[in-house]
Amino acid sequence: MTSHNTVESDASSGASASGSSFYAAMRILPRDQREAMFQIYSFCRAVDDIADSDDTRIERAEALAKWRKDIDALYAGQPPAHLASYAASVQRFGLKREDFIAIIDGMEMDVTDNIRAPNAQTLDLYCDRVASAVGRLSVRVFGLPEEDGVQLAYHLGRALQLTNILRDVDEDAGIGRLYLPREALTSAGIFSTDPRIVATSPALPKVCNPLVVQAKAHYAHADAIMQRHPRRIVRAPRIMSKYYHAVLDLLVHRGFAPPREPVRLGTVSRLLILARYALI
Repeated sequence: MTSHNTVESDASSGASASGSSFYAAMRILPRDQREAMFQIYSFCRAVDDIADSDDTRIERAEALAKWRKDIDALYAGQPPAHLASYAASVQRFGLKREDFIAIIDGMEMDVTDNIRAPNAQTLDLYCDRVASAVGRLSVRVFGLPEEDGVQLAYHLGRALQLTNILRDVDEDAGIGRLYLPREALTSAGIFSTDPRIVATSPALPKVCNPLVVQAKAHYAHADAIMQRHPRRIVRAPRIMSKYYHAVLDLLVHRGFAPPREPVRLGTVSRLLILARYALI
């Protein structure tokens, strides 16, 4: 699993979407909302699989370009067969073409070259494309008002993506990627951008700790926004927030000094979160 969009990253942690936190959070939605969210999931999974495939960079770029044409065709009223069912959701929930395209743009950032120690601005752009753009599609399905919906997507998307990045440092290093920002590396006295060298550096906690602070601030902003709205509207994003925040807490408890054991949220913890925020 790589640090791509949070819908795909979460759903791919099991054998299928049906075993994921994403699935648990989305299946509580009414049917038309649930179908729209699984369409968004299917799209995210498809483009993420392209970015992570073993095909050449040219082949992956061409495959993403095909998806751009397919999205354009969908919004031109001539969707290809595999997107025909999306038309009703686009119309019903006002899903925006530019958000689908932004997600493809984010995948393309990984295809053009392996991301290695991006500057803070580039990392924020990446987070916006692969996570907050997914959020902007999702909040329209959930039914949040425009301004709060966009702000929730902004903050929760970045919180979840930063959590992904902190969780997946070793896994990303294994495929030649390094999403930790260059400024944080330099501040910690790490001047290499080799993912494996960075992942094994004893100074890594000095890099990760500021990202933890950033992620927690985004979670707090997201929580404040969700508290302003009826529980039924924000149940799904709140469950996702609580799942990922729990993962972040486990990461902080484990620490970031090498060697590190992988961190996963256990089934019991997931069920307790689901029961608290979906059923009670």
